[in-house]
Amino acid sequence: MAEKDVVFESKLKSSLIFDFRNTYQFAYEWLQNEQYDTQEEEYSEKVGAGSKEVEFKWKSTRKVSDYFKFEIVSKFRILRLTEVEVKDEATGKVSKMNKGDFEVKVTGTLIKDYDNKWIRDSYMKFFRAVYEKYVIPSRVKFYENKLWGECDEYLAQVKSYLSLSGKK
Repeated sequence: MAEKDVVFESKLKSSLIFDFRNTYQFAYEWLQNEQYDTQEEEYSEKVGAGSKEVEFKWKSTRKVSDYFKFEIVSKFRILRLTEVEVKDEATGKVSKMNKGDFEVKVTGTLIKDYDNKWIRDSYMKFFRAVYEKYVIPSRVKFYENKLWGECDEYLAQVKSYLSLSGKK
């Protein structure tokens, strides 16, 4: 069985006016541009009195070597989502946007031996432990740091996009 180590966990939370569709597209395209294969594992909408609640979860993976794989899980939750009209002060143009409580939780996991090549029997498990502890510890640390940096950058990019396109 592949070994999974969580190396990053963080959350972004804000109440603001933003464009839900464009934010969704921006986050998805950022992962695509970084060569992640992204699958939407969950999606739900609950419509209430005058607003709705949207939750969805993405699992994004990318093979970085024949032994290591990155996995980024993004859990989005938008509460009290309503449509509002916003007037641009400079042009006077009115556009429709969304208002709500936006939250995204990002978890980055380093997966080792994702093809289970080293798990045929107990001898191979032992050799894998020796391999990771004595042969490639610097490589493991390198990939942990790389994944941590990518997850941090992803969350920072979503935050920046919301700051640029949204209004508090």
